[in-house]
Amino acid sequence: MADNKEVKELLNAGVHFGHLTRKWNPNMAPYIYMERNGIHIINLYKTSAKLEEANEALKKIAASGRKILFVATKKQAKDIVAEKAKAANMPYITERWPGGMLTNFVTIRKAVKKMTSIDRMKQDGTFNTLSKKERLAVDRTRAKLEKNLGSITDMSRLPGALFIVDTTREHIAVKEAQKLNIPIFAMVDTNSDPRPIDFVIPSNDDASKSIEKIISSVSNAIIDGLAERKAGKDNEAAAAEAPVEKTAEAPVEKPAEAAVATEAVSEEE
Repeated sequence: MADNKEVKELLNAGVHFGHLTRKWNPNMAPYIYMERNGIHIINLYKTSAKLEEANEALKKIAASGRKILFVATKKQAKDIVAEKAKAANMPYITERWPGGMLTNFVTIRKAVKKMTSIDRMKQDGTFNTLSKKERLAVDRTRAKLEKNLGSITDMSRLPGALFIVDTTREHIAVKEAQKLNIPIFAMVDTNSDPRPIDFVIPSNDDASKSIEKIISSVSNAIIDGLAERKAGKDNEAAAAEAPVEKTAEAPVEKPAEAAVATEAVSEEE
């Protein structure tokens, strides 16, 4: 059940403001509370319930050790998502979505390896043996790769889920995730179609305060999931290292030895 305190916080952050009524998507009707001055107002009790549901699912994914890829390329969301994703130690895309990021993941990994090889060149001194023109070309390539792929260098396999801000803008990411059956979590405004999204969080995806409120809640849930995973590993390690106490047992006479002893007694008699 939605917490009134949480609903008030969502209200203060402006999460309830939707788009103009003429720009609405009819599939968002179940999440709309009313219309005011030509703008749709989102039902924050439903937002609160959906946010709680999404947080629980994200917490489980993080606890399982899988990555959650954050996607937000709109100006007002970039810095917020980058900051919160870093805090939760999760990969993120805040520049242009690289086509085939998921469906052609092998090629993306090759680009990441190329960036790693350039870094290695700089460390072992090979970079300094290149001509000035070649060094500039390598630096430009490295900067371009860093801009587009910098945050996903540690993502060695496909993510366990996607979290998207503005599904209309990030429609390519949505389609790629759908093809691969990767769960999609998203902030969905009144102008977007909620049907392709697995975990819909009806909310204002344009205002920075609203974005920060939702992303903060989500990232905290992920951090909790990671903490649970770490605690579980620590407990397993402690159990493995704990000494096993041995109890003294009385020597058991073997059947063969007992038979020999009986025969010896019989002979003596």
